[in-house]
Amino acid sequence: MLFLRSLLFNVVFFTNVIVLMLIWLPALAMPRHASLALGRAWGRTSLWWLEKIVGVKVEFRGLENIPNGAVIVACKHQSIWDTFVLPLHFPDFSYILKHELIYIPLFGWYLLAAEQIAIDRAKGGRLLPQITRKAKALFAQGRQLFIFPEGTRRPVGAPPQYKFGVAHIYSETGAPCVPVALNSGLFWPRRSFIIRPGTVVLEYLPPIEPGLDARVFFERLQEAMETATERLIEEAVALDPALGEIVARNRAAAPTA
Repeated sequence: MLFLRSLLFNVVFFTNVIVLMLIWLPALAMPRHASLALGRAWGRTSLWWLEKIVGVKVEFRGLENIPNGAVIVACKHQSIWDTFVLPLHFPDFSYILKHELIYIPLFGWYLLAAEQIAIDRAKGGRLLPQITRKAKALFAQGRQLFIFPEGTRRPVGAPPQYKFGVAHIYSETGAPCVPVALNSGLFWPRRSFIIRPGTVVLEYLPPIEPGLDARVFFERLQEAMETATERLIEEAVALDPALGEIVARNRAAAPTA
C-alpha cells in the first residue's frame, strides 16, 4: 500500500507542477513576483496532495522568528520537500541553485523570470565574489536569500558537511540570518521513491544578527541548526520508533574519520 500511495503521489506531484507552469505562462512576461507566486502555489498544492495521498502532514514552528525584509535563510537540506516549502513564508525570495536547473524547459524559464541565483557548483570557492555581489544587490531590494549551507541533500542523521560560503555571504553583506531545522528526511528521504506518512516539522530558529566574526557565526549557525534538527528527529522517532532504523542506517553508512 505504501508503494502504491507513493507511486500515485509521484505521478500527481509532477503532473501538478506541469499544469501549474502551463497555467502560469503569462507570468513569464510579468515582473518576478508573478513567477514567485507560482512557487508558493506549487508548495501549497504539493503539501495538500502529500497529506491526502500519503498522509504526510506538516507543522511549522518559529514563524515569529522571521524578520521583515532582507535576510539569509539557512536551511537544513534532507529532502526535495524542503525546496517547495520555504517559499510559503517569504514574499520575495531567491534561491542559490545549481545552474543546470535553468536549462529545464518551462521550469528553468520560471527560475530566470523569478530572478533566482544560478551557480556552477564545480567552480567552488571561485564563485564566492560573484555570489556575494548578487546577494548584496538582492538584499538592497529587501529580498530574502535561501541557502542550503551543506550544498546538497544529506541523509537524515548523517554527519553534517557545512560549507563556509554562507559565512562569507553573512560577513560581506551584513544581513541577519535565520537558521532553519527540519526532519523531512525521515518521511521523504533523498533519492527515495517511498514516502512515509507522519508529520514533518520545520522550525525557524531565532535570527543571528549581523556583526559577528565569520568563524564565530559559522560555528553558531551549525550548532543551532544541528541541535534543533537532532531534537526534531528525536521527537519523530519517539512517536514512531521504526523511523529510528532510518537514522541508524544512515549513521552506520557514514564514513569514519
